[in-house]
Amino acid sequence: MAADARQLDRLFEVIAARKGADAASSYTAKLFSKGVPACAQKLGEEAVETVIAAVAGDREGALSESADLLYHWLVLIAALGLDPADVYAELERREGRSGLDEKAARTEN
Repeated sequence: MAADARQLDRLFEVIAARKGADAASSYTAKLFSKGVPACAQKLGEEAVETVIAAVAGDREGALSESADLLYHWLVLIAALGLDPADVYAELERREGRSGLDEKAARTEN
């Protein structure tokens, strides 16, 4: 079966269900208990680890770190009260628009 956004959505449901759970029983609940700044920091760490693996040409490492990155991204957006659908909608809003134009519009505001 090919991976798609439904897998991210299913993982997000599991992650969101861990909100308020006992931090001693769940890594995800432990992340939530530390708050948004800690979730954001962990996402940043995973992003750096992904970049390091990629720069080193470590395809397997980049693959593994990319999965960690996506998981921690989902934790962060859940901690912020967002949903993957919110991100999908933002991507759809940007569809067909030049990345350069999009970036310029964001810096104007």
